[in-house]
Amino acid sequence: MAAITAAMVKDLRERTGLGMMDCKKALVEAEGDAELAIENLRKSSGMKAAKKAGRTAADGKISLKVEGDTGVLVEVNCETDFAARLCLITVLKKHAKSWCKKLVKTFPSEELKSLKAL
Repeated sequence: MAAITAAMVKDLRERTGLGMMDCKKALVEAEGDAELAIENLRKSSGMKAAKKAGRTAADGKISLKVEGDTGVLVEVNCETDFAARLCLITVLKKHAKSWCKKLVKTFPSEELKSLKAL
């Protein structure tokens, strides 16, 4: 079994963007082979993503902003009511409205009319 150094873990973290303990565990399982560790991490990340895909984001917040003849409806969903109350969700919701308003202003009116038909 190869000795796993902090430099090896740091390198894998930089390459994958994953947490330190995940990288160390992957290196231990791959006996120090960084390429094999990355491949194993990809496989395990796919399994984690598949598990999360089946979960329902049923809690959240809805916000409506209307100015003149333009309106923006923003829905932010999450998995728990606790997360729905978090400040980040509230800030995201607040700024999403202004981002959408700016986006609406950049579209030519004929494109907006086609969107209204949907």
